[in-house]
Amino acid sequence: MTTDSNREQITDSGFGEIERRGIDYIPASERWAKPSSLFWMWGGAIFNVEILVYGAVLMSFGLSFAQAVVIIFLGNLSYIFLGLTSLQGPEAGTTTFIINRASFGPKGSKLIATFNWLTQVGFETEGLALIVLAGLALAGKLGYGSSTALKVVLILGAAAIQLVLPLFGHQTILKTLKVLFIPFLVLFVVLGMLTLGKVNVHAVHHGANWQTMLEGLAFILSASGLGWTENGNDYSRYLPADSSKKATVWWVFLGTFVPSVILMILGAAVATFAGSASGSITGIANAFSSWFVWPYLIVAIFQLFAINSLDLYSSGVTLQAIGVKITRWQAVLIDTVVSTILTAYALFAASFNALLQEFILFIIVWVVPWTAVYLVDWLLRNMRYSAADLQDTSERGLYYRNGGVHIPGIIAQLLGMGAALLTIDLSPHYVSIVSEMTNGADFSVFAGLIVAGVSYFVLGARSVRREAAQEIAA
Repeated sequence: MTTDSNREQITDSGFGEIERRGIDYIPASERWAKPSSLFWMWGGAIFNVEILVYGAVLMSFGLSFAQAVVIIFLGNLSYIFLGLTSLQGPEAGTTTFIINRASFGPKGSKLIATFNWLTQVGFETEGLALIVLAGLALAGKLGYGSSTALKVVLILGAAAIQLVLPLFGHQTILKTLKVLFIPFLVLFVVLGMLTLGKVNVHAVHHGANWQTMLEGLAFILSASGLGWTENGNDYSRYLPADSSKKATVWWVFLGTFVPSVILMILGAAVATFAGSASGSITGIANAFSSWFVWPYLIVAIFQLFAINSLDLYSSGVTLQAIGVKITRWQAVLIDTVVSTILTAYALFAASFNALLQEFILFIIVWVVPWTAVYLVDWLLRNMRYSAADLQDTSERGLYYRNGGVHIPGIIAQLLGMGAALLTIDLSPHYVSIVSEMTNGADFSVFAGLIVAGVSYFVLGARSVRREAAQEIAA
């Protein structure tokens, strides 16, 4: 925990100042946010063309429009998990993967943090690639084509720009996203009005079978709430410890569920008349009059920079949680370089859309079991943590246990991942045994959640409750 002696040296940044705090404890004097702040932040991020594309991609599964609407509604209910995984930050005063030491131990948590770092960098790469594709589309409208040199310039330019907001940090990100909320909303209102006259809800008459619907649900679950759970406390940690839990969950859910449902349904609606082209950022714009392409792509670029800021911020503090001895701004710089290299690969050497679908579905394997373990652990310890012990990685720390590893957490995580792998469908690259037996059904989300959560409860309930008594005493 940050001591009073160095509190003046490491202080929270205001708007427009570089934040110097990383994974250290946020003292009460610096808890400036309130639950409604999370509504504006998440709403500003989720009103995003990336979410629109997810709805269009869902239609490529062969679903009818009605089936897509049902799946979008059900899948986005998973944002309740994001609300629940935003409740630990105010109590613990630190980031997700420092709190994660309670579930897995200081050393065991590093393995899970590595999974998260790779996931965040993957999302950063996705966003950066979409920015470049939007830039290429605008360049094409100006008659510049899409040469290799232009791609390189756009990749490097986009990487330099996206570095700025996460570098300044938490308060600047939240306030910037609040400002951008309204213009983002206006764009999609216009898009919705343009779509109403063209949508063909009967484009697919018979729809898909229940197996394909499950696969589509898995895609939406991982692209929505379950794909963000590991980020929640990185932003809620600036809320006072006595913040209303009900208000926190409500504002997070409201700021994510509503725009996600609206945008995904809108994306699915566009796909009913634009076809497979709508599964890309430029394809959606080209489905309308030429005048709409410019404002759509320009606003889309701003939106993608905004949502990438959340990923870059979280990946930076996650890299610190892994144990890399660097400051938060240095971590953001490293992550920018890595995502830039991966973006170049995605745009020059691979099929971007194929990579996107495989990445979104595959993160289910680790994120879903982790979410279950993380929340069960929190409930077992009566929603309390010893903030000082979370920061203590020595043998004296409450969460050190067996050589720095909490064995029940690791076993439950592995069992949950195994259950997800046995029931997932990543056709044509990987089809699990259960998926083959059920003609393509994907039960990975449910299997991962249930197996990991039950396993952790059975293996760790007694020891975690014993620790909980010590946390209260502390």
